[in-house]
Amino acid sequence: MASKKLSESELSILNDFQSRNNDIVVQVGAANLRIDALERQRKEELEKFQKLQEEQIKFGKELQEKYGDGNLDLEKGEFTAAE
Repeated sequence: MASKKLSESELSILNDFQSRNNDIVVQVGAANLRIDALERQRKEELEKFQKLQEEQIKFGKELQEKYGDGNLDLEKGEFTAAE
């Protein structure tokens, strides 16, 4: 079987396809790295949120022990006992 030489135009088109394909693969890889970083950041922030909730619950219990049941007005910094 005899080999045939491709034209410059055909080679150029094939090389362009290969180059565009490589660019897409690189961009998909970069996007996956960004997704991974965002997922790690999300996990860290959720852990911080959970710790904050635990601190709030603990402090709420401390205030309840000190002042009893009632309502707290943060703007005025006042506690009103429940009736």
